[in-house]
Amino acid sequence: MPGALLLHGYTSTPQSLEGLAAALTGAGFDVDVPLLPGHGTTVEDLALRRWADWVGAAEEAWDELAARHERAVVGGLSMGGTLAAWLASARGDVAGLACVNPIVDPPVESFRELLRSFLAAGHTCVPGPANDVSQPGAREVAYPQWPIEPMLSLFEAQDELLRRLPGVSCPVLIVTSAHDHVVHPVSSDVLAGAVAGPVERLVLERSFHLATLDVERDTLEAAVVDFARRVTKAG
Repeated sequence: MPGALLLHGYTSTPQSLEGLAAALTGAGFDVDVPLLPGHGTTVEDLALRRWADWVGAAEEAWDELAARHERAVVGGLSMGGTLAAWLASARGDVAGLACVNPIVDPPVESFRELLRSFLAAGHTCVPGPANDVSQPGAREVAYPQWPIEPMLSLFEAQDELLRRLPGVSCPVLIVTSAHDHVVHPVSSDVLAGAVAGPVERLVLERSFHLATLDVERDTLEAAVVDFARRVTKAG
């Protein structure tokens, strides 16, 4: 049985990946979807966390999964895609990388300075993006606010990730929503252009940022399952 590690986004929870996890499980994968530090508790808890906490948890989860399975893939949504790409650059045993609307392209310095000015003024959080999904009734379990300092640590990690991406030699699947109001689709282009491994692309024309919960989730799930089967030689 092959393995699959799925990683959720900033302020989110594994709930955003339940459908994809179920699809992979149904295809015969041993799936792990860890709750990242600071998530699923309180905004105040998340405000104390940094990139090192999240990547440490992701690495620990990967090592446990890889110890059980000879072949395994890693995937993620939004910041989870950032973490997944980092893992693929650091672990030579990743059979395949699947990213959904990953945060890869670092924000400009002027935006970071704006966030630092909010901190200096005593504001620790900014409003989070609205439930970015076109499917009526679909809801993401996530915090309504985004703590600033952890977000700045994510941006610093993106800077480093760009330098690491040429070390990603495994096959890569990149799923991009054409109408993402949280992460600009250019991040997917940056990822595709930087990795060394073969790249497959899927563009979802009717989905917003939370593609795993959106109207084309069946298409997304089928594509990820097919990719994971091929790179692990499963099924």
